[in-house]
Amino acid sequence: QIFRNPDLAKTFRLLQQFGRDVFYKGEIARAIVAKSTALGGTMTLDDLANYSGEWVTPAHTTYHGYDVFELPPPAQAWGALEMLNILEVCVPQIIPGSTLASLGPTNAKYWHLLVEAKKVAYIDLYGYNADPDFVPVPLDRLLSKDYAATLCSKMASGHASTPGPVGTNADVGDTIVGSTADRWGNMVSWVNSNYATFGSGITVPGYGFILHNRGGQFTLDPKSPNVIAPQKRPYNTLSAGFVMNNGNPVMTLGLMGGDMQAQGHAQMLVNILDLGANVQASTDMARFYHNEVPNTLTLESQLYNLIGPMMKGLGHTVQSGNGGPMGGYQALMYTPDPTGSPGCAPADLACVAPINGFYRAGSDHRKDGKAAGW
Repeated sequence: QIFRNPDLAKTFRLLQQFGRDVFYKGEIARAIVAKSTALGGTMTLDDLANYSGEWVTPAHTTYHGYDVFELPPPAQAWGALEMLNILEVCVPQIIPGSTLASLGPTNAKYWHLLVEAKKVAYIDLYGYNADPDFVPVPLDRLLSKDYAATLCSKMASGHASTPGPVGTNADVGDTIVGSTADRWGNMVSWVNSNYATFGSGITVPGYGFILHNRGGQFTLDPKSPNVIAPQKRPYNTLSAGFVMNNGNPVMTLGLMGGDMQAQGHAQMLVNILDLGANVQASTDMARFYHNEVPNTLTLESQLYNLIGPMMKGLGHTVQSGNGGPMGGYQALMYTPDPTGSPGCAPADLACVAPINGFYRAGSDHRKDGKAAGW
């Protein structure tokens, strides 16, 4: 089917002609506020006019010598970094002489460690993540290896843990991810979301787009750093990742799907950096989704058939599931050409010659998407 949206085409033409101001201060802004007002909303023209995007310092850690970057608060993406720290520091302590690679993904202990690291990381994610303009989020401490070492005891019992009460529950939403790169080595990991399916479900008449409902991720708990407040950004699930090595870009990383995103990013990086998978194989491999609030674990069906009973024996409330809960992944990896001259290094911003290497791409089979070069 072909879906035509001439109202959205009009919006794009306005943006092309007048730039961002037509959205935040011009006729589109007036249409947004008029719709909100008609439904009893409180949005004002000043709310839109005073908004601006910002450049931020990404959250960062290292994993097996690679630099891994994720979006900082109020995005949940940094939870992937804490999860990776826990795995790097704690696995050798809990099972001396073993690594995730030596255990391998046919071993229930491998998956048990991944799930328990996720639970521990998400306790901090739900406990601390909020708008840093309102609440200090101690990322330097939470993403340190020393701090990860203090968490090993929480996953060392060999039995599934109970995360305890949390203040935020993120659901699967209406999110897309994409990655792109050019001949000069510029690489982008991108994520966009209206949050719930079709966001708020409210269309701006005459302009062809739907308003999001990201405010639904606030909490009313006054003790939470994520409690709702004026001019405050809510906790959000958006995650865009990037990996570098020795100052040079290695790969983009995106895996959408509500609170699956951070735990999915960590799983993909384990597949690539621990198990040696390429960017397509990493998404073709089975993965899990753990829901922190009810403490339920979903394994993809073939994985469930392989280790489901053993995971139950370890105390997990486990079920079989495929598709949506596992999110959707897109990634690009840059590989220098080992046989040619170095050309431009991707990190050399002054260089204008094309890079001497090639890109590899991966796209999830669980959803619509593709890998393409041109």
